[in-house]
Amino acid sequence: LAGQEQAMWHDLLVALALVFVIEGIWPFLSPNGLRQAMRAIAELDDRALRISGLVSMASGVALLYWIN
Repeated sequence: LAGQEQAMWHDLLVALALVFVIEGIWPFLSPNGLRQAMRAIAELDDRALRISGLVSMASGVALLYWIN
C-alpha cells in the first residue's frame, strides 16, 4: 500500500508539473497575445465562461478515460 501511495503522489506531482509547463508556454511565446485573450475572456458573460469551463473539463475527463 505504501508503494502505491507513493506512486500516486509521484503521478500527481508529475501532472501538476506538466500543467505548469503547458500553462507557461503561451505567456513565454506570445505575451501580447495572452493579454489580448485575457481581455477578451474578461468581457465574456458568466454563461459563456461556464460553458467553456464545462467543455474543458469534459474534454479532460474524456481524454483521461481514453488514455486509461
